[in-house]
Amino acid sequence: MDIRGLMRKTACMHLHVHVHSMLVFVFWVFVLANIGGTAAKVPALIVFGDSSVDAGNNNYIPTIARSNFVPYGRDFDGGKPTGRFSNGRIPTDFIAEAFGLKKFIPAYLDPKYNISDFSTGVTFASAATGYDNETSDVLSVIPLWKQLEYYNEYQNKLKAYAGEIKAKEIISESLHMMSLGTNDFLENYYTIPGRSSRYTPGEYENFLVGIAGNFIKQLYALGARKISLGGLPPMGCLPLERTTNVVGGNDCVPSYNRVALEFNGKLKNLTLQLHQELPGIKLVFSNPYYILQQIIRKPSLYGFDVTSVACCATGMFEMGYACNRGVMFSCSDANKYVFWDSFHPTEKTNQIIANYVVKRVLTPFL
Repeated sequence: MDIRGLMRKTACMHLHVHVHSMLVFVFWVFVLANIGGTAAKVPALIVFGDSSVDAGNNNYIPTIARSNFVPYGRDFDGGKPTGRFSNGRIPTDFIAEAFGLKKFIPAYLDPKYNISDFSTGVTFASAATGYDNETSDVLSVIPLWKQLEYYNEYQNKLKAYAGEIKAKEIISESLHMMSLGTNDFLENYYTIPGRSSRYTPGEYENFLVGIAGNFIKQLYALGARKISLGGLPPMGCLPLERTTNVVGGNDCVPSYNRVALEFNGKLKNLTLQLHQELPGIKLVFSNPYYILQQIIRKPSLYGFDVTSVACCATGMFEMGYACNRGVMFSCSDANKYVFWDSFHPTEKTNQIIANYVVKRVLTPFL
């Protein structure tokens, strides 16, 4: 064999070894990725909370806290108002999609859906509710204890649908998400004299944290093991609060933001405490505060133009039916606005927050 032939043969052998090594490497990457994926993947997203995660439960109860009319939902699939307080999807819709479950989490009270739909995701949330029963009484919405009753009912339906063993497995592997608390402060404590005459802000925070802790323990007793506890946004920066902050030049209300930060700190401590108390629980704290604050402070980084007022109507104080009445004044491109109405983010903001939470907090469940 001449020298060229020998070199060709040697090169081929090296190439063969190299390709074989690469294939072995790719094979193990694939195997390990799939082992990680199947071990942690959640079969369903189960949601409790307020308007930040209500997909239309309030459409089916007698309350004015509704959004099942235009201009709500104008950028939703098919341009339909569903009862979501946004121009499109809400954070839990995006989170469900990130988990490979579905594009939309259905509302439990919506008669269009049944247990086969709910077996991969459901929301019991109700706009205008809170931890405190007195908060849900303000606009006659579904209190947290009632959401737990619906969850119990859901579990019975799931057992009938999937069988007892499979249903228990779905519950223990599903991600349970809680998102509420803003209304307890803005709709109740700072608006109605009752609670504020009995509690300092710090004492009221402790009262709510106690309710949150009990609720998580009840979920745990019903078989839930994977739970995300949501924190408060910078609630002093919601357009409604800025509109009414005339003395502060329509800027964010610092005292409200301080309370949100303080309350979030207590919720974070609660998650650490419950990890010690409840064996086998995977409890995380999902904090939207800093990402939303960053969007509000540096909107151009995220492609936004307007942060202080909302898209719907004048953008200063409207939400719910007031948005419907002012529909002709609503902005043409909601993607330029951080807020959709005076209290709720646009779909674009919701997506940014959801992506942040998935990447920073929920990765152990993916």
